[in-house]
Amino acid sequence: MVTIAIGTKNPTKLEAVKVAFEGTVATFIPTSVDSGVANQPFSDEETIQGAINRAKAARIKTESSVGVGLEGGVFETSYGLFLCNWGALYDGVNDPFIAGGARILLPESVAKKVREGLELGEVMDLYTKENNVRHKEGAVGVFTNGLINRTEMFTHVAKLLVGQYQYKVRN
Repeated sequence: MVTIAIGTKNPTKLEAVKVAFEGTVATFIPTSVDSGVANQPFSDEETIQGAINRAKAARIKTESSVGVGLEGGVFETSYGLFLCNWGALYDGVNDPFIAGGARILLPESVAKKVREGLELGEVMDLYTKENNVRHKEGAVGVFTNGLINRTEMFTHVAKLLVGQYQYKVRN
């Protein structure tokens, strides 16, 4: 049986990984690990590195077959501040498999607070007057009017990772 370590205990990310590995006989082990990057990654590079760090750390900490790291971040463009999300899957044999997902422009009122130093999750709690938006629909769910939620966004990334991994292992 395959053991799959997930470098977080965030329910949206856990569900995404479980859906991506659907049909695989596996034990999933959620574990808290440090991303090794800022609490609010501020570029694609930093967000990717956070995902890789989580995947590797989760695999090592739990002695699992595979580690998966999912990381949300933001990045600046001439159009404004965008939300981004990246993932990595690490099996200890191959280089990490990496995939990215949806990107949406954040409203300027939200972007301003993130630029001032607050994490996007904190800003979303203030913006929506709710708690733990990052553990539910996420910013993407709020700003897409619920058409895409955080679990769906990360499921897309996780499926890209699992597909790459399965292809490599089979070929």
